[in-house]
Amino acid sequence: MSEKASYDIPTPHGGYHSRGGESESLGLTHTPRRASALNTIVASVALLFILVSQVWSTYWRFKLPPLEHVPSNGSEGVARLPFMGFNTWNAYHCDINESIIVENARLMETLGLLGAGYNYMNIDDCYSEKKRSPEVDEPFSEDKTRFPSGMKALTNEIHQLGMKAGIYGDSGWFTCQLYPGSFQNELRDARLFQLEWGFDLLKFDNCAVPFDHIIREGIVGKYQRMADAISQVSKEPGKLPMVFSLCQWGREQPWLWGKRFSQSWRTTGDIEPTWRSIASIINQNSFITWASDFYGHNDMDILEVGNGALTYEEEKAHFTAWALMKSPLLIGADLASVSKEALEILKNEDVIAINQDPVVGTAISPFRWGINPDWVSNETHPAQYWSDESANGTVFMLLNTLDEPADMFFNLTESPWIRAGRKYSVRDLWSHSENGTAIRNFTAQGVPAHGVIALLLRDAGDEPEALEPPCVRPEWCMDQNGTLIESGVSNSHLDL
Repeated sequence: MSEKASYDIPTPHGGYHSRGGESESLGLTHTPRRASALNTIVASVALLFILVSQVWSTYWRFKLPPLEHVPSNGSEGVARLPFMGFNTWNAYHCDINESIIVENARLMETLGLLGAGYNYMNIDDCYSEKKRSPEVDEPFSEDKTRFPSGMKALTNEIHQLGMKAGIYGDSGWFTCQLYPGSFQNELRDARLFQLEWGFDLLKFDNCAVPFDHIIREGIVGKYQRMADAISQVSKEPGKLPMVFSLCQWGREQPWLWGKRFSQSWRTTGDIEPTWRSIASIINQNSFITWASDFYGHNDMDILEVGNGALTYEEEKAHFTAWALMKSPLLIGADLASVSKEALEILKNEDVIAINQDPVVGTAISPFRWGINPDWVSNETHPAQYWSDESANGTVFMLLNTLDEPADMFFNLTESPWIRAGRKYSVRDLWSHSENGTAIRNFTAQGVPAHGVIALLLRDAGDEPEALEPPCVRPEWCMDQNGTLIESGVSNSHLDL
């Protein structure tokens, strides 16, 4: 069914400045004694000024409150880790109803996905009536034909299954499918979503933007409106804020400001079930991996695993990149017809464990781009060599962006998380097997086209004695006697 890569793990061999005549230029005449008295007065006034300034500065330093970190959405304890679950959009778009939601929620449990960590059932666009109530104090309502039992009954059922419920909204006049948006109704809608309907998460889109003279805000202020509303509603007794998931497609660099208000922010346009789309999203996110950490994550969009358009190897690579880059993981396939292979990918406990690491919140980042010079953007051939630390070792992802199988080689210490002079045990996160010990280098042979290798390396002690060359990375490799050694050859001696 899938091509497998083999590993080649190497073995040991291988004061003051006075200006003359200044008083004359000012038209002053005086005797030396007068000059001395004047200088004393000036010096005393200067000293008094300095002392007063210091006292004033100290007073205000202690009087003013210190600057404090503003927690995500005014809260702590909400979505510390990337959320996992299901979203209706990729599989159903607007063709949703109560039965579809309930069926997929139940399948999340019976297929073992809830047990694997997918505990959000999120409803996307098109669930509501097309217009708001004409009554000023009335919010919009759910579509009575599609959701005859009402949203409160639906979220109750989702909660009884041990899951949380997510809903969709928009920061503009309308949603992207022209259902009611929340602009100028933020507090009313936040109360509707959380207090009346019982939702735990809000995905908030970026369509139907009001005219500039009406909104008079940039995108930051635009999203702050709903963030403030969520925070206000959360002051109700016993309520935590809804998880706030920004969906503004990477506009105006949300990785710089999104964490002020939210727990995740979309970084790109919508995903498509093609390798080109997957590669492009990986490429764009390769330059902003630093933005993901606890309580705030780059959102790479809903998963396309199980939607039938990607090869098995492409689905593995897609899922691995999303998980190890600490994106939220939202299944976007029809669970009633999902394949066994897609389920195996979605339930990979070794890969999910990295995404849900309770100790290390950061994402993998490229240490070498591979085909391209480092730090060069390429929509079709993103960075290939990635790593990060984790609670249980160093994580590596090798991504073959070529259209044919390829061997992939790296020196262990190219990753900043690997110690020189040590050997490492190797665990394959897809075969779930231990694969010997790596010393200095690692080669994955025959990585399938658009395929992936995911590894966990654990320190296994000192490497063998007297290995040559003395430094795997030759740049400025030097003997303690001052001899500069590059590529295993003594080149020069520096006088120290």
